[in-house]
Amino acid sequence: MTTIVPTSEENPFLAVVRFTSQLAWADAGPEAAEPEITRLCREAEESMVAEKWLELSSLMVTSAELVSSKISEKDLECTYTIICSIVKNAKSPEQVLEMVKAIASKVAQQPSDKASLRLKILFNLYNLVDHPYARFQVYMKALTLAVDGKVTEYIVSSFKKIDNFLKEWNIDIKDQRELFLAIANVLKENKSLVNESLKFLTKYLATFSNEDAQVLDEAKEEAVRAVIEFVKASSIFQCDLLDLPAVAQLEKDAKYAPVYQLLKIFLTQRLNAYTEFQNANSGFLQSYGLSNEDCVTKMRLLSLVDLASDESGKIPYTSIKDTLQVNEQDVELWIVKAITAKLIECKMDQMNQVLIVRQPLFRT
Repeated sequence: MTTIVPTSEENPFLAVVRFTSQLAWADAGPEAAEPEITRLCREAEESMVAEKWLELSSLMVTSAELVSSKISEKDLECTYTIICSIVKNAKSPEQVLEMVKAIASKVAQQPSDKASLRLKILFNLYNLVDHPYARFQVYMKALTLAVDGKVTEYIVSSFKKIDNFLKEWNIDIKDQRELFLAIANVLKENKSLVNESLKFLTKYLATFSNEDAQVLDEAKEEAVRAVIEFVKASSIFQCDLLDLPAVAQLEKDAKYAPVYQLLKIFLTQRLNAYTEFQNANSGFLQSYGLSNEDCVTKMRLLSLVDLASDESGKIPYTSIKDTLQVNEQDVELWIVKAITAKLIECKMDQMNQVLIVRQPLFRT
């Protein structure tokens, strides 16, 4: 396969158009191919002369995508390096934004074809432009491509810089909402990143704090998802979901009221309340993919946290036994589990059968 090497004899943009059009028409025969190649090159030349950079970028990226599956990764990267450089010729911020959207959309359109390379191309485009909102648009396309192309591992590290990105992009609430949800969706693909996924899903729900009921309704399904993710996560014992308006609306919803009730139990009540809920809502856990055994385990630990925050620094083993509904010989086992999960700082007074609490975790 021929690699594009722009020379001083031909404009690099025209070289790309010629290269891609020749490949696209390679099987048609010279009689059919030559007129089409000539036409496309002439269109490219006319766009350059008239400085119609948006039209040129659209022509080039469309041609590139027609042959993307036929060329090597090296050639595709080289082709897009030249295509992306067109944005430097834009005469206004509006034109930059239009061109960036057009290029990024095409790059992300075929996620099953060289997905990791396409992600690299988008990052290169991101670094090439100075327009803050154009950068945001490229980043959003990269998130979509990462999920659709199953290459999320290449973009997760960038989430650590989101706060800096937000300052740079200066985007409004609706765009922040879209960003946080997209990141949460990327993270949920990796089971080891469930904590981070819930963190960004919570950020998404928090953007609805000042909205009316009609807009809040848009967040209902994601609010349910956040609650279920929290309940299901074996390593997450505190969250700030309960008072978010997007979540609070579930309390009076005919369909999702039990979801809100379950969250309230996990954040404010003890195991006996969960047991009553489970008995009154048979089939509920199964419908959301929850395990009763796992829920009981988590509620026992949370109930012990609640005991530690209520008592005056000392909890009799008998109180732990009754609250956690366990056998006497298992009390210290559950204390050790809570210490291991960093839910409480304490020491066991085995002689007096008392747990001495130094510092409990707060559940919200």
